Amino acid sequence: MDMMETFRQTYLEESFEGLDIMETGLLDLQPGTPDTEKVNEIFRAAHSIKGGSGTFGFNDIIDFTHVLETLLDEMRDGRRDVTQEATDVMLHAVDILRDMMTALQNHEEIDHDKAGEVQAQMEKLLNGGDAPAEASSGDSAAAEQAVEAPASGGDWKIEVIPENTLLQTGNEPIRIFRELESLGDLSVEADDSNVPELEAFNPEEVYLRWHLTLSGDGIKEDDVREVFEWIDGDGAEIQITAPEPASAQDKPAESAAAPQAEPSAAETKAQPRAEKPEAEATSQPAAKPAPKKAADKPVPAKKQEGSIRVDLSKIDQLVNLVGELVITQSMLSQFGEQAEQVDQEAQEGQAASNREEWVDKLKEGLTHLERHTRDLQESVMNIRMLPVSFAFNRMPRIVHDVSQKLGKKIDLVMEGENTELDKTMLEALTDPLVHIVRNSIDHGVESPEKRLENGKPETGMVKMAAFHQGGNILIQITDDGAGINADKVRQKAIEKGVISEDDKLSDQEAVDLIFNAGFSTADEISDVSGRGVGMDVVRRNIRGLGGTVEVKTELGKGSVFTIRLPLTLAILDGQLAKVGSQNYVFPLISIVESIQVDKSLVKGIGGQTELYKLRDQYIPVIRLHKLLGVSDARTDLEQGLLVVVEDGGRRAGVFVDDLLGQQQVVIKSLDQNFMKIQSIAGATILGDGTVSLILDISETLSYHKGSGSQNNAA
Repeated sequence: MDMMETFRQTYLEESFEGLDIMETGLLDLQPGTPDTEKVNEIFRAAHSIKGGSGTFGFNDIIDFTHVLETLLDEMRDGRRDVTQEATDVMLHAVDILRDMMTALQNHEEIDHDKAGEVQAQMEKLLNGGDAPAEASSGDSAAAEQAVEAPASGGDWKIEVIPENTLLQTGNEPIRIFRELESLGDLSVEADDSNVPELEAFNPEEVYLRWHLTLSGDGIKEDDVREVFEWIDGDGAEIQITAPEPASAQDKPAESAAAPQAEPSAAETKAQPRAEKPEAEATSQPAAKPAPKKAADKPVPAKKQEGSIRVDLSKIDQLVNLVGELVITQSMLSQFGEQAEQVDQEAQEGQAASNREEWVDKLKEGLTHLERHTRDLQESVMNIRMLPVSFAFNRMPRIVHDVSQKLGKKIDLVMEGENTELDKTMLEALTDPLVHIVRNSIDHGVESPEKRLENGKPETGMVKMAAFHQGGNILIQITDDGAGINADKVRQKAIEKGVISEDDKLSDQEAVDLIFNAGFSTADEISDVSGRGVGMDVVRRNIRGLGGTVEVKTELGKGSVFTIRLPLTLAILDGQLAKVGSQNYVFPLISIVESIQVDKSLVKGIGGQTELYKLRDQYIPVIRLHKLLGVSDARTDLEQGLLVVVEDGGRRAGVFVDDLLGQQQVVIKSLDQNFMKIQSIAGATILGDGTVSLILDISETLSYHKGSGSQNNAA
């Protein structure tokens, strides 16, 4: 990738962050008098996107963002109140900008038709809710704007007095002058009176001042100040002197021409850029409908090329640990050099105490190495850790859009957004969270009328919380809605053939049926739900991350979806178990206990399945050697151990020959390096160089349930 492409991708990544800031700010805006601080925050993000796009010639983004900026500018100046209509239109504009950025990132065509529709909606708002008006309309708002910021002809005098550190903030005066030149004829005079002697000259500082003269008709002070907005008061002092007023005899002609020259604020500001030949060349493809190929191209491959922002303190910690490792390595190297001398002295019967001292120091050095290696591993893993807010931040927009579509009032509460999770897991977690939140709003929270009838506040609550528990991350999505009716779920499952009428399921087992593929309790298919393609995807994706998802519900009170995830996909706390000549790794998180078998507590069912009475509960026995085809394993239950494992509320006893030690293992994918193997999640390389397979407990329990004959006594 060449340097310009690197800068291009960096700009796009930063722009996506800017769009997130804009979206969050717009969702926080309340109708009425604008919150100046929030509007300024949104405006700055939009201005940064527009400014950076000019560097790479993204003129479509410049023109589109310019209209959005105009709306925001009117709000922050107090000329326009915040309305729900304006907020919705600007949220659509953020979506369009995100689509544009994605297309540019993937080197695809921008959908100009879609962008044009939203741009027309923004221009309609700028014109007081009407289509672009004719000159004779006499729009009062336009007249007020003309009084506040009159367009003028003549020479504008501009003094630019920069701070010495202007260049160090990433600002380039030449680029600013080029932008100013788009408004009219520009002449630049440099003042070098402050340039020091050569020995005191610092090439990273600015010593020049500039006297600018801008000439042309229809130039407005707002447009001039907008060019310098990024540095005015924060990097440079800008002094602007407007041209002298026109003579009395010229005023009638100007006033007559003004309405025709300014049909709308958006058109006026966009006009200078449209006159440039470069803009015309880049805007020609807009006449062609953009091919919609987003669904045809696999997106995940692109995501793997992304970057990650890391806190500097994490990098500092990593550098310090590497330094400690280098010191330890140097220490161990010296011991290696001394080893030959110590052995020779020992053979000669000399200095036995020196040998013991050398061994003690070697053990100490190895202890240091072990500690530093473990700390380095944790530090490296921390670099991939990001707060779950990266996934949570999409939810306010989801709640806003879905609740509006369904006519419901929803209050979204988020807790524990700073809880950290592996970046790869965060990316895969977003879709399941979206499905659950949409389901909570659609199926869970009742309509305002029904909530009032039931004695509840008309505004429903959806709460998202993330926290640590037992070495795992738990994410809970709670709603205070109607809950899940187990009888209704059971009846729907019978209608769809998921279960038969003879199946006796507990209420919890019936509720768990919502995770079956193609299952939905919705009476009608809508844009939000009803096709049964949501919750099965949730469970499948969560299991793919090595986690579990379960739901607890109470009629009339609401539901709680709990997602349990490991901290990372790369490192696993494991329990080694021996089966014949093979070693297998059990995820430590899945193990409840291990027990020696009492044969009097073993029961058989029809010669197909063995059950073991563990206190007051019968659990199935899974003979791992049968399941995985290990021929030299023990077959007598009393000669081995039962490892009691749990997944999603299901328990079983896995029969193994013996348990070895516990250790952290690095997971290697079998799917990518070999092939998918039933009941195996991956592989790892042990300390002695041998390969050990890691069990997938969820698949093992599911496979056992469907193949009871695999587990009969040998």
